[in-house]
Amino acid sequence: MYVDDEEMNLRLFELIYNRKFEVITADSGISALNFLEQNLDIEIVLSDMKMPILNGLEFIKKAKLKYPDIKFFILTGYDITDEIQEALDSKLILKYFRKPFNFNEFDKALITA
Repeated sequence: MYVDDEEMNLRLFELIYNRKFEVITADSGISALNFLEQNLDIEIVLSDMKMPILNGLEFIKKAKLKYPDIKFFILTGYDITDEIQEALDSKLILKYFRKPFNFNEFDKALITA
């Protein structure tokens, strides 16, 4: 699952990954949480950091409580923050990625996840 409030990013991710995986997208943390409630077979979630209402880490914290086996990653256009570093250290997320998104780097992270 890829969560991002920018429609173009969602479509690009789908175009690149829909041949390798079943790609599900959500345009907010709230819609992603609703989707996860109905679909317990999600294994990996990549979320944008900066989104309205729930930012990426807020969404992941809520989701991780209910779905501890999902592997979570965060995507940001900014340098690593203390909040992101804490999420890495506590294993809330496995890795963070910087925009512009490097698909090869994400592929490698999926293999080791």
